[in-house]
Amino acid sequence: MSLEWLVAWSWSLDGLRDCIATGIQSVRDCDTTAVVTVACLLVLFVWYCYHVGREQPRPYAAVNALMQGPDAGGLQNGFAYCQSPECVRCSHSDGLNQKLYHNLQEYAKRYSWAGMGRIHKGVREQGRYLSSRPSIQKPEVFFLPDLPTTPYFARDAQKHDVELLERNFQTILCEFETLYKAFSNCSLPQGWKMNSTPSGEWITFYLVNQGVCVPRNCRKCPRTYRLLGSLRTCIGNNVFGNACISVLSPGTVITEHYGPTNIRIRCHLGLKTPSGCELVVGGEPQCWAEGRCLLFDDSFLHTAFHEGSAEDGPRVVFMVDLWHPNVAAAERQALDFIFAPGR
Repeated sequence: MSLEWLVAWSWSLDGLRDCIATGIQSVRDCDTTAVVTVACLLVLFVWYCYHVGREQPRPYAAVNALMQGPDAGGLQNGFAYCQSPECVRCSHSDGLNQKLYHNLQEYAKRYSWAGMGRIHKGVREQGRYLSSRPSIQKPEVFFLPDLPTTPYFARDAQKHDVELLERNFQTILCEFETLYKAFSNCSLPQGWKMNSTPSGEWITFYLVNQGVCVPRNCRKCPRTYRLLGSLRTCIGNNVFGNACISVLSPGTVITEHYGPTNIRIRCHLGLKTPSGCELVVGGEPQCWAEGRCLLFDDSFLHTAFHEGSAEDGPRVVFMVDLWHPNVAAAERQALDFIFAPGR
């Protein structure tokens, strides 16, 4: 009985030893694999952070820097006029589509194709999208497919930015009134742009024009400019982003037209809104209200007019372009890269 127990014990020890040896080897193999995997992931993460950090979109300049810095080149009368045949907003050819696809490929090589499905689809078939769109909505430069479409958006579409703008209504209005005191009957003050209209006068004062800051104008409206940096969805790093004060004199009619893209929604904060003023987007009329934001998709056919009298004074709004709420964060970063000013 004792011999049998000893043999069984010996067999158990051998089995236990083999089991322990196998377990130790497995742990060693596992640890080696885990260490290598973690090391590779760490290297990839550091590489990604380096490239993302190097290619980050340009932030808004500090207001103090603008106060002291020279005016940006290429600006005339405070407005960035297009001087290049390569301008993405002024090109409507197959060459533009090829350029956009090249930019998209370059972005994907530096970052990733993840989340680029709609942009890839839009760039590859841009010519067909722009030519086959119904006449009520026909963006002139870039159409992103599969975005929910409507002429007007509810205030909740970009609630944070709408509420922030409305809270600062008096600040923006005060800076406009200071600017407007410089007007005379004989000349247009520096920084203002006269727009073509069939009747009346439509003038604009840009802080950001096609994604480019206008330093001289920003120095004249420092608090309004600083406010732009607090908006979460303001388009400030690609050619579709603008921020300006827009003034319609009595008797003005703006010709019906389309905006360049559907990736943005245009926000109008009413500063002065006399009676007889109307905005019509996609055939639907709306009126502005002082201290309130009106959101609309300017890729729809739209117009505006002021039928009031001279006693009513001008219609004045602060206009800023915000991201369409259904454009994802990854898509925004890619679109900023593809449509960066000067690219």
